[in-house]
Amino acid sequence: MDAPAVTPHPHRTEWPDTVDVDALLSTGWRPLPFREYVLKLHSRCNLACSYCYVYRMADQSWRSAPRVIERATVDRVARRIADHARWHGLDGVRVVLHGGEPLLAGADLIDHTAARLRAELGPVRLDLRMQTNGVLLDDAMIDLLDRHRIRVGVSLDGGRADNDRRRVHADGRGSHDLVADALRRLRAPRTRRLFSGLLCTIDLESDPEEVYDGLLEFDPPRVDFLLPHGNWTDRPPRRTADPSRTPYADWLLAVFDRWYGRTPRATEVRFFQEIMNLLLGGASRSETVGVSPVALLVVNTDGALEQVDTLRSAYPGAPATGLNVHTSDLDAALRHPAVAVRQLGLDSLGGECRACSLRSVCGGGYYPHRYRAGTGFANPSVYCPDLMAVIRHIRDRVRADVELLKGRGR
Repeated sequence: MDAPAVTPHPHRTEWPDTVDVDALLSTGWRPLPFREYVLKLHSRCNLACSYCYVYRMADQSWRSAPRVIERATVDRVARRIADHARWHGLDGVRVVLHGGEPLLAGADLIDHTAARLRAELGPVRLDLRMQTNGVLLDDAMIDLLDRHRIRVGVSLDGGRADNDRRRVHADGRGSHDLVADALRRLRAPRTRRLFSGLLCTIDLESDPEEVYDGLLEFDPPRVDFLLPHGNWTDRPPRRTADPSRTPYADWLLAVFDRWYGRTPRATEVRFFQEIMNLLLGGASRSETVGVSPVALLVVNTDGALEQVDTLRSAYPGAPATGLNVHTSDLDAALRHPAVAVRQLGLDSLGGECRACSLRSVCGGGYYPHRYRAGTGFANPSVYCPDLMAVIRHIRDRVRADVELLKGRGR
């Protein structure tokens, strides 16, 4: 049954803090179970990236979080995930080992975590992954990841000059050469199948095509381009209030035109492919665009159950649910207002977004980017002008090609 449109609570200024989930449930709406988990093994990092949402933005709770997750917490998480999957009849789940930097947790803890997850889930299919900066990805660690069939995504922002402008050690040393060495090891024929792709944060100081070339050097199966985290209260770099300026769209479309115009394409680019899929009537498989229900949960090193981690860019405590794996099952998190509203599709959007002709493709943009102090998340993305420009450009290119194919078919 479709859920009713959700409106802000009249006695609170920020949405969705007091959305009445019981009222939603009384209409017959039911939340979707969690299918993806981000499990934080270590709360610290061996890099000091200048744009990091964990250490350099609004929420500083990492300072009080345990550095390393305890084995007892890992065991409880594994049991909770397995129970949740069985209670809801799920045939598979994805778990992403994360941080901070997850490799700082060490081989023994990673080995224990992977083994416990597989043992608890039993016949439930486990898609086990890791997102890492790659600095500690040596041969011994790659062997361990191979043994546990853990697919690996690596963060890299282009060639040496572009990457080392932002992705540096605390003493200012660049990270590119260490990551490049790790990627060469990971891409060896024996373990190439573990390489899931590269994650690149957009830096407007970098030339987009040079960044793209720097990523293609490693023959990634997929590239994810990320917009720097920011919102209406704390704007991203050069995302001014002038809606006629679209610096991030200009950057992305320089890559898109090159990527789209090549046959065969050198790699998958998730952001572009998701938009194309939505324009052609498909459903979104990403949080960044579209209105597909979000069924993801984060588990911190202390066992705290949290919403998507990038909410740390909004305000202190933004990801918190007040729940912990040691005291709550995962169904309890499904009843949290902020978790529930992200499963309501178009009804989760503010009025401005619901009135937009591109609402089903944009989906209001990435949820953390919608925040504005005083109104919460009931806003379009701070990147709205850029998103509109990207979507319209891709729509026009795809539409022209469809018409061309129709003409050839006459």
